[in-house]
Amino acid sequence: MRFDIHSVCAVQNVFGPAALTADNTPAPIDLQGFHAAEIVLGVGIGGITFTGENKIEFVLTHCDTSDGEYTPVTLDDVLGVPAVASGIIKALTTAHGAAATYRVGYRGGKRFLKLLADFSGTHGTATPLHATVVKMHPEVSPVADAA
Repeated sequence: MRFDIHSVCAVQNVFGPAALTADNTPAPIDLQGFHAAEIVLGVGIGGITFTGENKIEFVLTHCDTSDGEYTPVTLDDVLGVPAVASGIIKALTTAHGAAATYRVGYRGGKRFLKLLADFSGTHGTATPLHATVVKMHPEVSPVADAA
């Protein structure tokens, strides 16, 4: 199993792919049975030219229970980002002329996550977005197929 990641990971769709002009409604992401997670963000060509006022911020929060009070992650909870303020792991604040994929590792230790695509300002044209969580290091493997 040296080259087998299929048996040791699970993938969960968070939202999309969808063309959005407003916030998504975050659902709890349950990490039970896994010891690591990677958040993968897919962003298409910006529907608008993003600015400091007309922007999309991806806000990651976490909690010990699915219906508890979610708190913003801090820089200590994530990997692969230079800074985190108020749980914002990625901000689109300048022109986004090409599709791109971003990833952020989660190591915060809570069981549940929520990811919000927080729209600010005016978004008259939609931006294609997608988010997935890859859950790794299972307590029990192989992980069941999801095809």
